[in-house]
Amino acid sequence: MFSELFVHTHVISIVGDILTIQANDVGLGDLAMVENSTGERSLAQVTEIRKDQVALQVFSGGKGLSTDCQVRFLGHPAQVKFSQNILGRIFNGVGEPIDGGPALSSEPEIEIGGPSVNPVLRIVPKKMIETKVPMIDVFNCLVESQKIPIFSIAGEPYNKLLARVGIQADADIVVFCGLGLIFDEFHFFRSVFENAGVFPRTVMFANLASDPIVERLMAPDFALKVAERFAVEQNKRVLVLMSDMTAFADGLKEIGVAMERIPSNRGYMGDLYSQLAVRYERACDYKGAGSVTLLAVTTMPGNDVTHPVPDNTGYITEGQFYLHDGMIDPFGSLSRLKQQVIGSVTREDHSAVMNTMIRLFSGARDAQKKQQMAFDLSPFDHKLLRFGELFTERFMDIDVSLPLNDALDLGWKTMAECFEPQELLMRDHLIEKYFPNKPESATA
Repeated sequence: MFSELFVHTHVISIVGDILTIQANDVGLGDLAMVENSTGERSLAQVTEIRKDQVALQVFSGGKGLSTDCQVRFLGHPAQVKFSQNILGRIFNGVGEPIDGGPALSSEPEIEIGGPSVNPVLRIVPKKMIETKVPMIDVFNCLVESQKIPIFSIAGEPYNKLLARVGIQADADIVVFCGLGLIFDEFHFFRSVFENAGVFPRTVMFANLASDPIVERLMAPDFALKVAERFAVEQNKRVLVLMSDMTAFADGLKEIGVAMERIPSNRGYMGDLYSQLAVRYERACDYKGAGSVTLLAVTTMPGNDVTHPVPDNTGYITEGQFYLHDGMIDPFGSLSRLKQQVIGSVTREDHSAVMNTMIRLFSGARDAQKKQQMAFDLSPFDHKLLRFGELFTERFMDIDVSLPLNDALDLGWKTMAECFEPQELLMRDHLIEKYFPNKPESATA
Protein backbone atom coordinates (compact mmCIF):
# COMPACT_ATOMS: atom_id res chain seq x y z
CA MET A 1 0.00 0.00 0.00
CA PHE A 2 2.75 2.48 0.98
CA SER A 3 5.85 3.10 -1.09
CA GLU A 4 8.22 2.30 1.80
CA LEU A 5 7.14 -1.37 1.58
CA PHE A 6 8.69 -1.69 -1.87
CA VAL A 7 12.23 -1.69 -3.22
CA HIS A 8 12.50 0.44 -6.34
CA THR A 9 15.16 -0.58 -8.82
CA HIS A 10 13.98 1.05 -12.05
CA VAL A 11 16.65 3.75 -12.35
CA ILE A 12 16.07 6.13 -15.24
CA SER A 13 19.14 8.38 -14.92
CA ILE A 14 21.95 9.51 -12.64
CA VAL A 15 23.09 13.08 -13.26
CA GLY A 16 25.54 14.39 -10.70
CA ASP A 17 23.87 13.96 -7.30
CA ILE A 18 20.38 13.60 -8.86
CA LEU A 19 18.96 10.10 -9.10
CA THR A 20 15.77 9.67 -11.15
CA ILE A 21 13.69 6.52 -10.75
CA GLN A 22 10.21 5.30 -11.62
CA ALA A 23 7.92 5.18 -8.57
CA ASN A 24 4.40 5.96 -7.37
CA ASP A 25 2.78 7.04 -4.08
CA VAL A 26 5.67 9.33 -3.20
CA GLY A 27 5.43 12.81 -1.70
CA LEU A 28 7.55 15.85 -2.52
CA GLY A 29 10.21 16.24 0.16
CA ASP A 30 9.96 12.61 1.31
CA LEU A 31 13.13 10.84 2.38
CA ALA A 32 14.47 7.66 0.85
CA MET A 33 17.32 5.23 1.54
CA VAL A 34 19.55 4.56 -1.46
CA GLU A 35 21.71 1.43 -1.42
CA ASN A 36 24.35 0.85 -4.08
CA SER A 37 25.71 -2.46 -5.31
CA THR A 38 28.37 -2.63 -2.57
CA GLY A 39 25.81 -2.26 0.21
CA GLU A 40 26.66 1.34 1.07
CA ARG A 41 23.63 3.42 2.02
CA SER A 42 22.79 7.09 1.84
CA LEU A 43 19.76 9.21 2.52
CA ALA A 44 18.10 11.06 -0.34
CA GLN A 45 15.26 13.55 -0.62
CA VAL A 46 12.57 13.82 -3.28
CA THR A 47 13.05 17.14 -5.06
CA GLU A 48 10.79 16.73 -8.08
CA ILE A 49 7.91 14.51 -9.25
CA ARG A 50 6.79 14.24 -12.87
CA LYS A 51 4.02 11.68 -13.21
CA ASP A 52 5.77 8.42 -12.22
CA GLN A 53 9.31 9.82 -12.51
CA VAL A 54 10.79 10.82 -9.17
CA ALA A 55 14.00 12.84 -8.84
CA LEU A 56 16.00 12.45 -5.62
CA GLN A 57 18.93 14.49 -4.33
CA VAL A 58 21.38 12.00 -2.82
CA PHE A 59 22.98 13.35 0.34
CA SER A 60 26.35 11.64 -0.10
CA GLY A 61 26.51 12.48 -3.80
CA GLY A 62 26.15 10.40 -6.95
CA LYS A 63 29.66 8.96 -6.86
CA GLY A 64 29.51 5.17 -6.65
CA LEU A 65 25.87 4.90 -7.70
CA SER A 66 24.91 2.67 -10.61
CA THR A 67 21.71 1.74 -12.39
CA ASP A 68 21.32 -1.38 -10.24
CA CYS A 69 21.01 0.56 -6.96
CA GLN A 70 17.97 0.06 -4.74
CA VAL A 71 15.72 2.77 -3.34
CA ARG A 72 13.39 2.42 -0.35
CA PHE A 73 11.12 5.36 0.47
CA LEU A 74 10.62 6.07 4.15
CA GLY A 75 7.14 7.50 3.71
CA HIS A 76 7.77 10.82 5.47
CA PRO A 77 9.76 14.04 5.02
CA ALA A 78 12.75 14.95 7.17
CA GLN A 79 12.14 15.06 10.92
CA VAL A 80 13.90 16.92 13.70
CA LYS A 81 14.25 16.12 17.38
CA PHE A 82 12.41 18.53 19.62
CA SER A 83 12.45 18.78 23.39
CA GLN A 84 14.05 20.90 26.09
CA ASN A 85 17.12 18.66 25.79
CA ILE A 86 18.17 20.08 22.41
CA LEU A 87 19.15 23.38 24.07
CA GLY A 88 22.91 23.71 24.23
CA ARG A 89 23.38 21.19 21.43
CA ILE A 90 24.92 21.41 17.96
CA PHE A 91 23.42 19.59 14.96
CA ASN A 92 24.39 19.28 11.33
CA GLY A 93 22.19 20.24 8.38
CA VAL A 94 19.98 17.16 8.78
CA GLY A 95 19.51 17.38 12.52
CA GLU A 96 22.15 14.88 13.63
CA PRO A 97 24.20 15.81 16.75
CA ILE A 98 27.82 16.73 15.93
CA ASP A 99 28.95 18.02 19.31
CA GLY A 100 29.93 14.68 20.81
CA GLY A 101 27.09 14.86 23.31
CA PRO A 102 24.69 12.04 24.22
CA ALA A 103 22.37 10.61 21.59
CA LEU A 104 18.80 11.87 21.46
CA SER A 105 17.22 8.65 20.21
CA SER A 106 14.41 8.73 22.77
CA GLU A 107 13.38 12.35 22.06
CA PRO A 108 10.19 12.98 20.04
CA GLU A 109 10.50 13.97 16.39
CA ILE A 110 8.50 16.50 14.38
CA GLU A 111 8.32 16.92 10.62
CA ILE A 112 9.99 19.98 9.14
CA GLY A 113 8.36 22.18 6.54
CA GLY A 114 4.62 22.42 6.24
CA PRO A 115 2.53 25.55 5.70
CA SER A 116 3.37 28.85 7.36
CA VAL A 117 1.28 30.20 10.21
CA ASN A 118 -2.44 30.83 9.78
CA PRO A 119 -2.76 34.63 9.35
CA VAL A 120 -5.60 34.61 11.89
CA LEU A 121 -3.09 33.59 14.58
CA ARG A 122 -0.67 36.41 13.73
CA ILE A 123 -0.86 39.54 15.84
CA VAL A 124 0.50 43.00 15.11
CA PRO A 125 4.06 43.15 16.53
CA LYS A 126 4.40 45.71 19.31
CA LYS A 127 7.38 44.47 21.34
CA MET A 128 11.01 45.40 20.88
CA ILE A 129 14.00 43.08 21.04
CA GLU A 130 16.82 45.08 22.59
CA THR A 131 20.18 44.08 21.10
CA LYS A 132 22.45 46.63 22.89
CA VAL A 133 23.79 47.58 19.43
CA PRO A 134 23.11 51.36 19.27
CA MET A 135 22.80 51.50 15.48
CA ILE A 136 19.99 48.95 15.74
CA ASP A 137 18.26 49.90 18.98
CA VAL A 138 18.32 53.68 18.50
CA PHE A 139 17.94 54.05 14.75
CA ASN A 140 16.31 50.86 13.42
CA CYS A 141 14.68 48.88 16.21
CA LEU A 142 14.42 45.12 15.92
CA VAL A 143 10.80 44.21 16.65
CA GLU A 144 9.52 40.82 17.76
CA SER A 145 8.37 38.69 14.80
CA GLN A 146 10.33 40.85 12.35
CA LYS A 147 12.12 39.24 9.43
CA ILE A 148 15.08 41.36 8.43
CA PRO A 149 18.35 40.70 6.57
CA ILE A 150 21.85 42.05 7.07
CA PHE A 151 23.00 43.14 3.60
CA SER A 152 26.77 43.00 3.30
CA ILE A 153 29.63 41.72 1.16
CA ALA A 154 32.31 39.08 1.61
CA GLY A 155 35.01 40.19 4.03
CA GLU A 156 32.76 42.36 6.19
CA PRO A 157 32.33 41.38 9.87
CA TYR A 158 28.69 40.32 9.46
CA ASN A 159 29.23 37.11 11.41
CA LYS A 160 30.72 39.14 14.26
CA LEU A 161 27.63 41.38 14.27
CA LEU A 162 25.29 38.39 14.10
CA ALA A 163 27.03 36.70 17.03
CA ARG A 164 26.97 39.91 19.07
CA VAL A 165 23.22 40.23 18.54
CA GLY A 166 22.82 36.58 19.53
CA ILE A 167 24.57 36.96 22.88
CA GLN A 168 23.14 40.41 23.74
CA ALA A 169 19.58 40.25 22.44
CA ASP A 170 16.67 40.24 24.84
CA ALA A 171 15.34 36.83 23.76
CA ASP A 172 14.49 33.62 25.61
CA ILE A 173 16.05 31.26 23.05
CA VAL A 174 18.51 31.73 20.19
CA VAL A 175 18.44 29.32 17.24
CA PHE A 176 21.49 29.65 15.00
CA CYS A 177 21.61 28.24 11.47
CA GLY A 178 24.90 28.28 9.57
CA LEU A 179 24.79 27.72 5.81
CA GLY A 180 27.94 26.81 3.91
CA LEU A 181 30.22 27.84 6.78
CA ILE A 182 33.95 27.25 6.66
CA PHE A 183 35.25 25.57 9.81
CA ASP A 184 36.71 28.81 11.21
CA GLU A 185 33.30 30.46 11.03
CA PHE A 186 31.63 27.50 12.72
CA HIS A 187 34.26 27.51 15.48
CA PHE A 188 33.82 31.28 15.91
CA PHE A 189 30.09 31.04 16.55
CA ARG A 190 30.46 28.07 18.86
CA SER A 191 33.21 29.77 20.88
CA VAL A 192 31.36 33.08 21.15
CA PHE A 193 28.16 31.46 22.40
CA GLU A 194 30.04 29.27 24.87
CA ASN A 195 32.29 32.04 26.22
CA ALA A 196 29.36 34.43 26.62
CA GLY A 197 27.46 31.89 28.69
CA VAL A 198 24.41 31.83 26.43
CA PHE A 199 24.90 28.29 25.12
CA PRO A 200 22.35 26.75 27.53
CA ARG A 201 19.62 28.72 25.74
CA THR A 202 21.03 28.23 22.24
CA VAL A 203 20.49 25.59 19.55
CA MET A 204 22.91 25.42 16.61
CA PHE A 205 22.37 23.88 13.17
CA ALA A 206 25.60 24.02 11.17
CA ASN A 207 26.01 23.14 7.51
CA LEU A 208 29.68 23.37 6.58
CA ALA A 209 30.98 24.19 3.13
CA SER A 210 32.17 20.59 2.76
CA ASP A 211 28.74 19.13 3.61
CA PRO A 212 26.24 18.02 0.94
CA ILE A 213 24.31 20.78 -0.82
CA VAL A 214 20.96 19.22 0.00
CA GLU A 215 21.70 19.59 3.73
CA ARG A 216 22.21 23.31 3.13
CA LEU A 217 18.69 23.53 1.77
CA MET A 218 17.21 21.60 4.69
CA ALA A 219 19.03 23.31 7.57
CA PRO A 220 16.84 26.46 7.59
CA ASP A 221 13.71 24.30 7.81
CA PHE A 222 15.15 22.40 10.80
CA ALA A 223 16.05 25.63 12.59
CA LEU A 224 12.74 27.34 11.88
CA LYS A 225 10.63 24.34 12.85
CA VAL A 226 12.43 24.10 16.20
CA ALA A 227 11.99 27.85 16.73
CA GLU A 228 8.31 27.61 15.87
CA ARG A 229 7.74 24.82 18.41
CA PHE A 230 9.51 26.68 21.19
CA ALA A 231 7.33 29.72 20.46
CA VAL A 232 4.01 27.89 20.16
CA GLU A 233 4.36 25.15 22.78
CA GLN A 234 6.52 26.91 25.38
CA ASN A 235 5.58 30.58 24.82
CA LYS A 236 9.23 31.51 24.20
CA ARG A 237 10.54 34.63 22.48
CA VAL A 238 12.84 33.01 19.91
CA LEU A 239 15.50 34.78 17.86
CA VAL A 240 16.66 32.89 14.74
CA LEU A 241 20.05 33.86 13.27
CA MET A 242 21.10 32.67 9.80
CA SER A 243 24.32 33.08 7.85
CA ASP A 244 24.21 33.23 4.96
CA MET A 245 21.09 33.07 2.77
CA THR A 246 23.06 33.67 -0.42
CA ALA A 247 24.73 30.27 0.15
CA PHE A 248 21.23 28.80 0.47
CA ALA A 249 20.17 30.42 -2.82
CA ASP A 250 23.34 29.22 -4.54
CA GLY A 251 22.50 25.70 -3.38
CA LEU A 252 19.07 26.00 -4.99
CA LYS A 253 20.73 27.13 -8.20
CA GLU A 254 23.21 24.25 -8.18
CA ILE A 255 20.51 21.64 -7.73
CA GLY A 256 18.32 23.31 -10.35
CA VAL A 257 21.14 23.17 -12.89
CA ALA A 258 21.76 19.49 -12.08
CA MET A 259 18.07 18.79 -12.70
CA GLU A 260 18.31 20.62 -16.04
CA ARG A 261 15.76 23.24 -15.09
CA ILE A 262 15.60 26.39 -17.18
CA PRO A 263 17.22 29.20 -15.17
CA SER A 264 15.77 32.67 -14.77
CA ASN A 265 17.81 35.71 -13.70
CA ARG A 266 21.61 35.19 -13.56
CA GLY A 267 21.28 31.42 -13.42
CA TYR A 268 18.90 31.32 -10.43
CA MET A 269 15.69 29.35 -10.74
CA GLY A 270 12.36 31.10 -11.23
CA ASP A 271 11.07 29.99 -7.83
CA LEU A 272 13.81 31.82 -5.88
CA TYR A 273 11.32 34.31 -4.45
CA SER A 274 8.99 31.56 -3.25
CA GLN A 275 11.82 29.53 -1.74
CA LEU A 276 13.05 32.53 0.24
CA ALA A 277 9.55 33.60 1.26
CA VAL A 278 8.67 30.15 2.61
CA ARG A 279 11.53 30.49 5.10
CA TYR A 280 11.21 34.18 5.99
CA GLU A 281 7.45 33.97 6.53
CA ARG A 282 8.03 31.65 9.50
CA ALA A 283 8.73 34.78 11.52
CA CYS A 284 5.60 35.46 13.53
CA ASP A 285 4.16 36.84 16.76
CA TYR A 286 1.65 34.17 17.79
CA LYS A 287 -1.64 35.03 19.40
CA GLY A 288 -1.57 33.69 22.94
CA ALA A 289 1.95 32.28 22.56
CA GLY A 290 5.53 33.36 21.90
CA SER A 291 7.24 34.76 18.83
CA VAL A 292 9.84 33.95 16.16
CA THR A 293 12.11 36.76 14.96
CA LEU A 294 14.45 36.16 12.02
CA LEU A 295 17.74 37.98 11.39
CA ALA A 296 19.62 36.61 8.37
CA VAL A 297 22.82 37.60 6.59
CA THR A 298 22.55 38.12 2.83
CA THR A 299 25.88 38.71 1.11
CA MET A 300 25.69 40.74 -2.09
CA PRO A 301 28.12 39.59 -4.80
CA GLY A 302 29.98 42.66 -6.04
CA ASN A 303 28.07 44.81 -3.54
CA ASP A 304 25.20 44.71 -6.04
CA VAL A 305 21.87 45.23 -4.32
CA THR A 306 20.11 44.36 -7.61
CA HIS A 307 21.55 40.84 -7.47
CA PRO A 308 18.63 38.33 -7.47
CA VAL A 309 19.14 37.22 -3.86
CA PRO A 310 19.10 40.64 -2.10
CA ASP A 311 16.61 41.94 -4.67
CA ASN A 312 14.06 39.20 -3.95
CA THR A 313 14.82 39.36 -0.23
CA GLY A 314 13.94 43.05 -0.12
CA TYR A 315 10.40 42.33 -1.33
CA ILE A 316 9.84 39.74 1.41
CA THR A 317 11.44 41.24 4.50
CA GLU A 318 10.61 44.29 6.60
CA GLY A 319 13.68 46.39 6.01
CA GLN A 320 17.40 45.65 6.14
CA PHE A 321 20.59 46.44 8.04
CA TYR A 322 23.28 47.55 5.60
CA LEU A 323 26.76 46.67 6.86
CA HIS A 324 29.80 48.06 5.07
CA ASP A 325 33.25 49.27 6.10
CA GLY A 326 32.71 47.43 9.37
CA MET A 327 29.78 49.65 10.37
CA ILE A 328 26.00 49.68 10.05
CA ASP A 329 25.14 52.46 7.60
CA PRO A 330 22.28 54.59 8.99
CA PHE A 331 21.24 55.70 5.49
CA GLY A 332 21.18 52.29 3.85
CA SER A 333 19.43 50.61 6.79
CA LEU A 334 15.71 50.53 7.44
CA SER A 335 13.33 48.88 9.89
CA ARG A 336 9.76 49.14 8.66
CA LEU A 337 8.37 48.07 12.02
CA LYS A 338 10.29 50.47 14.26
CA GLN A 339 7.36 52.89 14.42
CA GLN A 340 5.41 50.20 16.26
CA VAL A 341 7.65 50.57 19.32
CA ILE A 342 9.43 53.93 19.20
CA GLY A 343 7.92 56.27 21.77
CA SER A 344 5.31 53.76 22.91
CA VAL A 345 7.52 50.96 24.19
CA THR A 346 10.70 53.03 24.35
CA ARG A 347 11.44 56.38 26.01
CA GLU A 348 9.49 59.46 24.94
CA ASP A 349 12.56 61.18 23.47
CA HIS A 350 13.55 58.21 21.29
CA SER A 351 12.00 59.48 18.06
CA ALA A 352 13.37 63.00 18.48
CA VAL A 353 16.89 61.79 19.27
CA MET A 354 16.85 59.37 16.32
CA ASN A 355 15.63 61.92 13.77
CA THR A 356 17.82 64.77 15.01
CA MET A 357 21.02 62.71 15.10
CA ILE A 358 20.44 61.32 11.61
CA ARG A 359 19.74 64.84 10.30
CA LEU A 360 22.92 66.17 11.89
CA PHE A 361 24.99 63.24 10.65
CA SER A 362 23.67 63.83 7.15
CA GLY A 363 24.79 67.44 7.52
CA ALA A 364 28.20 66.19 8.66
CA ARG A 365 28.51 64.15 5.46
CA ASP A 366 27.70 67.26 3.40
CA ALA A 367 30.25 69.28 5.37
CA GLN A 368 32.87 66.61 4.66
CA LYS A 369 32.21 66.93 0.94
CA LYS A 370 32.57 70.71 1.13
CA GLN A 371 35.84 70.28 3.00
CA GLN A 372 37.17 67.81 0.44
CA MET A 373 36.36 70.25 -2.37
CA ALA A 374 38.11 73.09 -0.52
CA PHE A 375 34.97 75.19 -0.01
CA ASP A 376 34.84 77.63 2.87
CA LEU A 377 33.28 76.11 5.98
CA SER A 378 30.95 78.00 8.29
CA PRO A 379 31.18 77.73 12.09
CA PHE A 380 28.15 75.44 11.98
CA ASP A 381 29.92 73.21 9.43
CA HIS A 382 32.80 72.77 11.88
CA LYS A 383 30.29 71.75 14.54
CA LEU A 384 28.80 69.22 12.14
CA LEU A 385 32.23 67.77 11.38
CA ARG A 386 32.93 67.36 15.10
CA PHE A 387 29.54 65.70 15.57
CA GLY A 388 30.21 63.32 12.66
CA GLU A 389 33.47 62.18 14.24
CA LEU A 390 31.84 61.53 17.62
CA PHE A 391 28.83 59.83 16.05
CA THR A 392 31.03 57.42 14.09
CA GLU A 393 33.18 56.63 17.11
CA ARG A 394 30.43 56.27 19.71
CA PHE A 395 27.59 54.69 17.73
CA MET A 396 28.64 53.16 14.40
CA ASP A 397 31.37 50.81 15.65
CA ILE A 398 29.72 47.38 15.96
CA ASP A 399 31.83 46.67 19.06
CA VAL A 400 29.93 49.35 20.98
CA SER A 401 27.51 47.78 23.47
CA LEU A 402 24.98 49.97 25.28
CA PRO A 403 21.48 49.51 26.68
CA LEU A 404 18.94 51.61 24.80
CA ASN A 405 18.42 54.28 27.48
CA ASP A 406 22.17 54.66 27.93
CA ALA A 407 22.54 55.05 24.17
CA LEU A 408 19.84 57.77 24.16
CA ASP A 409 21.64 59.57 26.99
CA LEU A 410 24.89 59.31 25.04
CA GLY A 411 23.10 60.81 22.06
CA TRP A 412 22.07 63.82 24.12
CA LYS A 413 25.61 64.12 25.49
CA THR A 414 27.11 63.99 21.99
CA MET A 415 24.74 66.66 20.67
CA ALA A 416 25.39 68.85 23.71
CA GLU A 417 29.16 68.69 23.11
CA CYS A 418 28.74 70.06 19.61
CA PHE A 419 25.65 72.27 19.48
CA GLU A 420 23.63 74.78 21.43
CA PRO A 421 20.13 73.67 22.45
CA GLN A 422 18.40 75.97 19.94
CA GLU A 423 20.47 74.53 17.08
CA LEU A 424 18.93 71.09 17.54
CA LEU A 425 15.44 72.26 16.45
CA MET A 426 13.81 69.93 18.97
CA ARG A 427 10.75 70.40 21.19
CA ASP A 428 11.41 72.61 24.20
CA HIS A 429 10.07 70.17 26.78
CA LEU A 430 12.48 67.45 25.57
CA ILE A 431 15.44 69.83 25.70
CA GLU A 432 14.46 70.98 29.17
CA LYS A 433 14.19 67.41 30.40
CA TYR A 434 17.10 65.64 28.67
CA PHE A 435 19.67 68.20 27.44
CA PRO A 436 22.73 67.80 29.74
CA ASN A 437 23.42 71.54 30.05
CA LYS A 438 19.95 72.94 30.53
CA PRO A 439 19.30 76.48 29.40
CA GLU A 440 18.73 79.15 32.05
CA SER A 441 14.99 79.34 31.30
CA ALA A 442 14.65 75.64 32.17
CA THR A 443 16.50 75.91 35.49
CA ALA A 444 14.74 79.05 36.69
